Amino acid sequence: MYKALYRECRPEIFEEVLGQEHIVKILRNQLKNNEVSHAYLFCGTRGTGKTTMARLLAKGVNCQNPKEEGGPCGECEHCRAIQKGTYIDVIEIDAASNNGVDNIRELRESIKYPPAVANKKIYIIDEVHMLSSGAFNALLKTLEEPPEYVMFILATTEPQKLLATILSRCMRLDFKRVREDVLCEGMAKICEGKGIKIEESALKLIATNADGSVRDGLSILDQCLAGGENEITRADVLEFLGTMGEETFIEITDLVKHGRVSDALLLIDRILADGKDVRQFIKDWMGHYRNLMISKFLKAPEDVLGMSMENVKRIREQGERIDLADINNAIIELSHTMAEAKWSTQPRILLELCAVKLATGGAFAAQQAAAPSMTSQKNVNKQVAAPTSRTSEDTKAVTKEGNSISSYGEAVDEAKAHENDAETEGALNSYSVPEENAEEVEALQNKAAPIATEGSGSYDYEELWTRIFEEAETDKASFNLLRGRSSLEGIDEHFFYVAVDNKFTGRYIKENKETLEELMSGFLGRKVAVKGVLKTEESGSSLNPNELKQAIENLLGMEIEMK
Repeated sequence: MYKALYRECRPEIFEEVLGQEHIVKILRNQLKNNEVSHAYLFCGTRGTGKTTMARLLAKGVNCQNPKEEGGPCGECEHCRAIQKGTYIDVIEIDAASNNGVDNIRELRESIKYPPAVANKKIYIIDEVHMLSSGAFNALLKTLEEPPEYVMFILATTEPQKLLATILSRCMRLDFKRVREDVLCEGMAKICEGKGIKIEESALKLIATNADGSVRDGLSILDQCLAGGENEITRADVLEFLGTMGEETFIEITDLVKHGRVSDALLLIDRILADGKDVRQFIKDWMGHYRNLMISKFLKAPEDVLGMSMENVKRIREQGERIDLADINNAIIELSHTMAEAKWSTQPRILLELCAVKLATGGAFAAQQAAAPSMTSQKNVNKQVAAPTSRTSEDTKAVTKEGNSISSYGEAVDEAKAHENDAETEGALNSYSVPEENAEEVEALQNKAAPIATEGSGSYDYEELWTRIFEEAETDKASFNLLRGRSSLEGIDEHFFYVAVDNKFTGRYIKENKETLEELMSGFLGRKVAVKGVLKTEESGSSLNPNELKQAIENLLGMEIEMK
């Protein structure tokens, strides 16, 4: 009967173990000095050798001809019986399917009986974190003080789920991910023993996808060997894995860098039409951006990347054309997409959305960097200087409580008065306009000039304000209230100035001040606070009934009837 490669090639002595030298050293020394513990906890990611090491420890304790340096011989009757799984005094328990209190009670009952042929009766409990709380509590006393002839070996991939009382009763040994060069060496020996010729680049590709797991690496190699070929190339491994070569990722990365959305989507369509796995493509694309990042900092990245010199050269050339900020953004976007695609029934749509984000975001950033002063005449007109003098009427405040701002000029004075203060409270905190002063407000605002700002020529106010809306609306759809009723009028070192044309919108901005300040600070890269001013348009300073109805509907998320 055929046996999977990872089972067929399971180590039978310590010398055959791949990696984990630190654990082999500890166990050998304990076996040599006859100082083994009564309970062990083996922790580590999948496929790193926890169960294998548990069986080797069981062999070492009961071996009839142990080695001088410590460890089982692998040849005696006891070692061969443990290897076959027929040894009566080594009991393996799967805690995932035997996780109840009754199962642990049965275990406690069996502990009362001494070993039949072995020196010690050994219980190997795999995936021990799956035990129920009651089962853990039932195991505590037995685990702390078992009979002298009993040893426990617990194995888990998630030690953080274990009770502290369990952890404190065991000797904990942490298994590390196996290095790629060690995996390559081990798999090369297996292929040599089977008479299979395999390229070094193919071994490196398998080891990279194994991600430090010996079992995963051997499963991939088993898949490649199942093809029946006597020679395995990198292209064969790519075909079996459903992944692509570097040229594919270089091409799609160039497409999104230059904002060619349609071409990027067509390329994704061709790749997936060839039967490639969507999730594997996302993972490999993120790995490509990681390679670009590495190439920017290392003079000889070929040792780290594990690629041919030709591919390293291509990656280095592309890395020189892409900013580190774009690489960082792409890795973050792809990692989010990969996390979402793991549970999604439509991972292709998530991949396409990610490609669109990278392409459109990259194009916008490139446009801003190439032409920072390219703003529309409309926005330039917004940034003219304020008048150097004002009448007392221009700076007169129309307030309900004595401290609100009702003119553009007064907003500038307020900003200058507090530009060195620690406080970031905007003028909208006390924003109010009494109805009895509406005519005076309109007269004042018709005379008001736009806010004067320093160093703001590089900002496209309309574009920036639009992007603030887009970000805010993801959390709160009612931000649609601000569209058409407010505008970004200026930015200086400490503040940004928002003009509104009615007190309803003003109150809404005041209520959501913290959200606006957080978003604006994120876009500008520095802490800024909002300053609010009131303006009027030719159409008037208040909402007409229909506009008011629409605004309230947007805020409440329901239709209302006007009477």
